Amino acid sequence: MTRQINRVTLILILLMLALIANLSYIQFFNSAELRHRPGNQRVLLAEYSKQRGPILISSDPIAQSKTTNDALKYLRTYANGPTYAAATGFYSLVYGATGIEQQENDVLSGSDNRFFVDRLQQLFANRQPQGGAVELTINPRAQKAAMEALNGRTGAVVALDPSTGAILALASSPGFDPNRLASHDTTDMQNYWQYLNENPKQPLLNRPLAMTLPPGSTFKLVTAAAALESGNYRADSTLPGPATIGLPNSSHRLGNWTHNSCGYNGKTTLDNALSISCNTAFAWLGMKLGEDAISEQAKKFGFGNSFSVPMNAATSQFPTGMDKAQTAMSAIGQFDVQATALQMALVGAGIGNDGVVMRPFLVSQVLGPNLKVLENATPQQFSRAMSAANARTLGQMMTHVVDRGTGSNARIYGVAVGGKTGTAETNPGSPAHAWFVGIAPAVKARVSVAVVLQDGGGATEISGNGLAAPIARAVIQAVLNK
Repeated sequence: MTRQINRVTLILILLMLALIANLSYIQFFNSAELRHRPGNQRVLLAEYSKQRGPILISSDPIAQSKTTNDALKYLRTYANGPTYAAATGFYSLVYGATGIEQQENDVLSGSDNRFFVDRLQQLFANRQPQGGAVELTINPRAQKAAMEALNGRTGAVVALDPSTGAILALASSPGFDPNRLASHDTTDMQNYWQYLNENPKQPLLNRPLAMTLPPGSTFKLVTAAAALESGNYRADSTLPGPATIGLPNSSHRLGNWTHNSCGYNGKTTLDNALSISCNTAFAWLGMKLGEDAISEQAKKFGFGNSFSVPMNAATSQFPTGMDKAQTAMSAIGQFDVQATALQMALVGAGIGNDGVVMRPFLVSQVLGPNLKVLENATPQQFSRAMSAANARTLGQMMTHVVDRGTGSNARIYGVAVGGKTGTAETNPGSPAHAWFVGIAPAVKARVSVAVVLQDGGGATEISGNGLAAPIARAVIQAVLNK
């Protein structure tokens, strides 16, 4: 009998230990996962019972929480919601959070450890805890100009301050209205969510950060930088620029978009080759420089690196293990070269900032519930991509693209605008992507802009100058207040 009692006692002890272990696991190790699980009504009611902090631009709220008369005390609202959606993201009762709403949730919800003293003060004063505020680097004029110029076409715009890396515009089109995803009307919210996810144009995709595409001839900026940095080429160096060029171990002949040779008697300068976007000259240059030199130059501009702004951007890629024919195609931004709009804006920014590439960032300040500044963004250098002298040479070459070359639609009276057009071919039979990278002024630039219209934005006549350059011009004018 005693043995049976001991066995039962041992089983009860083991069950008790298992229960304690399970409770410990749930409370200490799995609490975060359970707390953030969609549909956790207790957590949702607690979150919506306190005022979430605002997202600001120049001290003006573009996202804030307002009181309601329903079961959820606060409703998240977005001023000019579709305009800023690529930056703010959304905060949804059903679908969670994206963008700054997700990345800065601890600040906005008030759970950040830096708010500990403030939470105690609110507790003793019998006040409901409040979230902190996040101020963005976005220039409202530039953001408005970008979205209006995109005009619903499928594409993206990124504008940067080259000297700091601050993101001045982050535009994704077509966009979405975060107000409808933050609604307390769950039926309307779910219908809108279904519409967004079934839309073939993917309006929820953050195109400036998440979409990688072949950059086409805008990548010639990287190849030109590698040539200048090699010490073997100058702006006036002579390159062959025939109407077509044969690629090694390939039956394919690469031609120029004009179907003509470049320069005189099939010869051109590096400066002129960039200005008129001569494919054959840059393909030849790519084979001469070799994969390693171009790859190293691309890495210095940020290719192969994943930037957090704080949203994580897709990694832009320059391929490796290529033969000469593939290297030639990669040198003009084709083959397997892939880049985000953010990455190509960084290329322009590095050139316009005397060769120094700064890390991109979107948050300028973090503030407490009392709007006391807790943190200011500190600009950080990512790399030196070029010498200052070579960067200025390349910047000057970019002004020739705009003044007398393929980028004429980016001209602004009284401003030395530098640029590079790109028309990136995709699959046979599919429309090309239209690109433009611009900086202004060309030396000590105050803004770098990258524009891409995916599949030409639906246009039948596709060119970087015709479609993308006018968008860049509008954004540059907004930043420079021209």
